[in-house]
Amino acid sequence: MRVFSNPVGAGSLWFDNLATADEIPVGYDPQARAFVPMPPFCANRKTIGCNWIAPEQGAFCRSCAMTALAPNLSSPDAVPNWALTEAAKRWVLDNLGRWHWFRPEDPGTRPVFHMLAEGPTPVAMGHVAGVVTISVAEADVVLSTTRREALEEPYRTMIGHMRHEIAHMLWWRLSLRADFLEAFRSVFGDEREDYRAALQRHYESGPPPDWRRRFVTTYASAHPHEDWAETAAHLLHLTDISDSLAAAGFSSSDLPSPGWDPYSEPDAERLIRVATSVVAGINHVNRSMGLSDVYPFVLSDAARSKLAFVHDWLRRGAQGR
Repeated sequence: MRVFSNPVGAGSLWFDNLATADEIPVGYDPQARAFVPMPPFCANRKTIGCNWIAPEQGAFCRSCAMTALAPNLSSPDAVPNWALTEAAKRWVLDNLGRWHWFRPEDPGTRPVFHMLAEGPTPVAMGHVAGVVTISVAEADVVLSTTRREALEEPYRTMIGHMRHEIAHMLWWRLSLRADFLEAFRSVFGDEREDYRAALQRHYESGPPPDWRRRFVTTYASAHPHEDWAETAAHLLHLTDISDSLAAAGFSSSDLPSPGWDPYSEPDAERLIRVATSVVAGINHVNRSMGLSDVYPFVLSDAARSKLAFVHDWLRRGAQGR
C-alpha cells in the first residue's frame, strides 16, 4: 500500500486516515488514488469511519456500495466489527485496483458482499456466483485468535479472509474466459471434483503428508478451488508487503530499484524472490519483540509456480490483456 501526500499541508497520509494531523477532514479518492479535502464523503463515514469519497452527497462510496447486506447493528460489537471488516475490504479492493479489477474501466461483474454478524452459530464465509459472504465477528481479535489456534492456522486476519474470498470471485470471473480453464486445470487440477466430499475428506483426514511440497497451506490441499484461493491470497500478501515496504521508504539490497513498483513488476519470479527475502527480514524484526512472524510460510518450488500462474492472470487485469 502506498503512502499518500497531504492535499492541504505538509506531511503524509496513510490509507485509513479520515483527517490530517491538523484535523482537516479528508477523503480517499480510489480512482485518483489520492486524498482530497472536500466532500462528498461516503454516507458510511460517521457510522463505520469509511474514509472514501462518494459520487454525490448522501451516497455510498464505491466499496460500501458493494455491500448488499450489512450486519444487524443491534448485535453485540456489530458496529466496530463491521467497521474493521469494511476497512479490510477497502484495502484489498484498492490493492486489486492496481491491476484494474473492479474499477470503472473494468467491464465485468463486481463482487456483492453480505456482511453478517454471528448468532449462536458461526457464519460460513464463502463465495457463490459473485456473492461474497463474510462474518464480521472475525474482526474480533479474541475470536479470530481462538479459531486460528483451534484450526492450527499460522495466519488468520480479516484482510486475509477478504483476499481469499475475493480470490474465489476472481476465479469465477476468469472462468468465463475460453482460455482460462484448461490452463488452470493443468496447474491446479480439475475443479469439477466433488467439493463437499473433498472438504469432508480434508477435515476428517487432514492434508496429504507431502502437502508442503505442493501447496502454500494445508487448506490449499483440500480442493483445486481452495488451492487457487489460497495461492491468490498469498500472491496478494507478498505483493502488498513488498509495496508497503517500498512506499514506507525502507531500503533493501533486495529491491530491484529505489522506485520499484511490485504491482507493475512483470516477472513473477523476481517479485516472489524479492518478497520472500523481505518477509524473512521482517519476520526477524518481529521476533526481536516476541511477536509472531508476519508471513509464517515457506514456499516450495511447486507453490512458487502456482503463484507465478496467478500473477500472470491477475496482472492481465479485468480487461483481459
